[in-house]
Amino acid sequence: MKFRIRLIQMDIAFGKPEDNFKQVEEKIAAACKENCDIIVLPELWSTGYDLTRLLAIADKHAKSTISFLKELALKHQVHIVGGSIANNKGNGIYNSLIVIDKSGEVIHEYDKLHLFQLMDEHLYLKSGTSSGLFSLENSTFASMICYDIRFPEWIRAHTTKGAEAIFVVAEWPKPRLAHWKSLLIARAIENQCYVIACNRVGADPDNIFAGHSMVIDPWGEIVAEAGEIEEILSAAIDLEKVTEVRKTIPIFADRKPEYYQ
Repeated sequence: MKFRIRLIQMDIAFGKPEDNFKQVEEKIAAACKENCDIIVLPELWSTGYDLTRLLAIADKHAKSTISFLKELALKHQVHIVGGSIANNKGNGIYNSLIVIDKSGEVIHEYDKLHLFQLMDEHLYLKSGTSSGLFSLENSTFASMICYDIRFPEWIRAHTTKGAEAIFVVAEWPKPRLAHWKSLLIARAIENQCYVIACNRVGADPDNIFAGHSMVIDPWGEIVAEAGEIEEILSAAIDLEKVTEVRKTIPIFADRKPEYYQ
């Protein structure tokens, strides 16, 4: 299965959902001027890390976001890996990734499992408990949010269940850009899968963000990489390559998980 993918590497208006909804609408329209199968947005694209105001600006049960992304998916006939948003579920605020297919259906929701204490996420957000696995056009994918990529056992929990590509959405800071690149490449190599990673650019009051959204193939080769400014990164992936690589070096068959505890 082949997919044409566009990653929306964007700056985010700090704590201004209306402004961010407007620019996402414009950027998706621009991305879909050429044939596209999947659009990917970054982490917390509607609010940024305005954590202290989340009770006021988080989307209640993600209703506004879902309605917005459904409309865009139908209009452009494209699947949308909708980055993540601050989602007020009533019992707390979650960092939620939502996937909408081109028919306008919500096919997946994942709440960030690993909260990043260095940016105070644990003070304002609740940790999710759901799997990142989802199916799209008879292919198996997984979704991860930023800090999740530092936990290889969490990624492997999905690839052992068939994930052929990992979508990563992030607000990864520039001082740790080297970690971003190294971790993404490592996750692709050790899991013999595509890694499709969409990061933001720009700055908020406390951080400068790295950009360098990337698409990496199952050999760990970079298919496409953005710079440190706003851009729409384009790449094509062919999931047959995952099958070929996993046959060439059969790491999944050679695993001995009974010794890994």
